[in-house]
Amino acid sequence: MNTALDGIRVIDMTHNQAGPACAQILGFFGADVIKLEDPRGGDVARRNMADEHGDSLFFLVLNANKRSLTLNLKSDEGKRLFKELISESDVLVENFSPGALDRLGLGYDVLKEINPGLIYTTIKGFGTYGPYADFKSFEPIAQAMGGAMSVTGFADGPPTYVWPSIGDSGTGMHAVIGVLAALQQRHTTGLGQEVEVSMQDAVVNLCRVSLRDHQRFGAVRPRTGNQLGQNVPGTTYPCHPGGPNDYVYIFAQPQMWLAFTEVIGMPELAEDARFETLETRWENREVLDGIVSEWTRTRGKQDIMRMMGDAGVPCGACQDTGEVLADPHLKAREMIVDLEYGRRGAFKTVGNPIKLSASPTEITPPPELGEHTDDVLRDVLKLDDGEIARLHEDSVV
Repeated sequence: MNTALDGIRVIDMTHNQAGPACAQILGFFGADVIKLEDPRGGDVARRNMADEHGDSLFFLVLNANKRSLTLNLKSDEGKRLFKELISESDVLVENFSPGALDRLGLGYDVLKEINPGLIYTTIKGFGTYGPYADFKSFEPIAQAMGGAMSVTGFADGPPTYVWPSIGDSGTGMHAVIGVLAALQQRHTTGLGQEVEVSMQDAVVNLCRVSLRDHQRFGAVRPRTGNQLGQNVPGTTYPCHPGGPNDYVYIFAQPQMWLAFTEVIGMPELAEDARFETLETRWENREVLDGIVSEWTRTRGKQDIMRMMGDAGVPCGACQDTGEVLADPHLKAREMIVDLEYGRRGAFKTVGNPIKLSASPTEITPPPELGEHTDDVLRDVLKLDDGEIARLHEDSVV
């Protein structure tokens, strides 16, 4: 099957989430992603919340469509093999601490001499230059420094952490864009380049509308909870039977107001002077939200979503994690897929969110540590069985 990145080889030297998220998407597009891991344990995410079934689900959901090669980069032989591997590859993705590969003698300045066409992708908390370049970062730090936390939550509460990984996986998605752009430019120049994405930069990019608001109003953007702008209805409403996630989000824009009143069986609201315009609905939002909540409390969130959707009014059930994993729409779109892995057996993971009509995605299970070491050495570096056996005996792989 021909794929979008058929023939592209990616060396994934990443760990935890941001880097693996980038490399996994490249794998979804058909690149041969070789996850290069330390023989002593590999990606630290393998052990992050690991259980009796072995490697953690945290690792598994970020490392499908990859092969695992173990290689000791602190040995001279390991470095030599790594450089040979780079000469046969197109992309390298790394998210080590600043300067780590340079200290090993494997920084971009060295590797581009070996392979001038290499796309060297580096993911850092704050990048490789600027006042914060040496600072460490994780997801909540990126959210705090990028402005996301300051605009999340309710006005009477503190800045709030956003559980979707906009700092980690969001950075990984930005890195994918950079890799694809660099590969395209290589068609013209014949040369690779360094692609750099910082977690803070990625979060700032995702927060640009909030930065716009600061400039529009000349003040810090306040936290407004679930209320989106001054649109009413434009927030979450409680539903039957009243569980912690039994809510819907209804966003009836002005041109949808009449349709909305028909759905809830109260067309008379359209004639009520309190709700006649967007401005008056905003002025009387507490009264209107109370009316809407009284109606939604008697119905299930999925039923309300369908009723609103059929009438052309945007509405979403606030699905919990279990409901997302079982969502028939997501399954139909192959966004929730079932895989098998080692002792764990079946588990669910997220598929490719980007659909290409001429390059369908085949999701393959994540690799066991070092599972493809011999295959890579044999197929990519053309080593024979005797040479491979020696590398194992010498603990190079």
